[in-house]
Amino acid sequence: MKSLVRWGTTLGLVGSTLLATFLSGNVPVLALPEQQIKEKLDSVPVFLITNPQGLPLSRPLEGQNAQAQKGGSVTGVYMSQQEAQAFINQLRNVKDKDPKTAEMLKSLQVTAVPLGVIYQQLQQSKNQPNRLLFAFKPVEKEIQGAMDLLKQSGQDVKQLRSVPTFLVRFAPDKGYVPIQLGADKKEYVPVFMSKQDADSLLKQVKPKFPKADIQVVDVDGIIKTLQEKNDKWLEQVIFFPSPEARQYIQTLPKTNAPTPNQAAPAQPNQAAPAQPKK
Repeated sequence: MKSLVRWGTTLGLVGSTLLATFLSGNVPVLALPEQQIKEKLDSVPVFLITNPQGLPLSRPLEGQNAQAQKGGSVTGVYMSQQEAQAFINQLRNVKDKDPKTAEMLKSLQVTAVPLGVIYQQLQQSKNQPNRLLFAFKPVEKEIQGAMDLLKQSGQDVKQLRSVPTFLVRFAPDKGYVPIQLGADKKEYVPVFMSKQDADSLLKQVKPKFPKADIQVVDVDGIIKTLQEKNDKWLEQVIFFPSPEARQYIQTLPKTNAPTPNQAAPAQPNQAAPAQPKK
């Protein structure tokens, strides 16, 4: 994962943490080692708005957060490269900017960082003062898709506190549908960052398992489970980047591109669903 890790080297210039719940508090038992959790998260590229030196565009914290984090600041973490670029364009189109601000805005760029690097930085700097917080910017259509699924199942949409993820189950009271990847057809449990991909896998299993459905779990909950639960099957969990993120990964130099089981799993319609364990 050398190429992915290199995306995040600029974050070493600042102390950082996440403006989210999944990486806060004390964790009593690690079901998976921190490095293994990081490697799973490395498969998901997220996007920061930075200057040419790699420093994120940020703003000072205000209100209660500022009192808890004196001197702290916050920056946006976009799940979509396109949406990050759109925000830059929006800033550049603001009228009546002073020349210094206009020049600064011209230099802004979208920088890809593995989610695992942000996780690692948090673990290392959570007790440091004046650290940089990260506010996630989920893709709007994924938020809407997640809310629709939660409503259909009678759940409270307020439980979705961060970036939504989607898992396919054989039935609400059954296990998750694994997929087989690679020549050895090793089984993995995909955590989809896109409802579109989860829908694709659901369509494959529905004919044989009519009660199959999609469960919505925010990324906070997934990581909390990886940190706290001591279940063997969690080693099979892989994060499945969105179609847009996979397109970005394909633009990386071939010599440095991540291996399939790390960052670019096969498309759901190309991966064979495995059978439920009896």
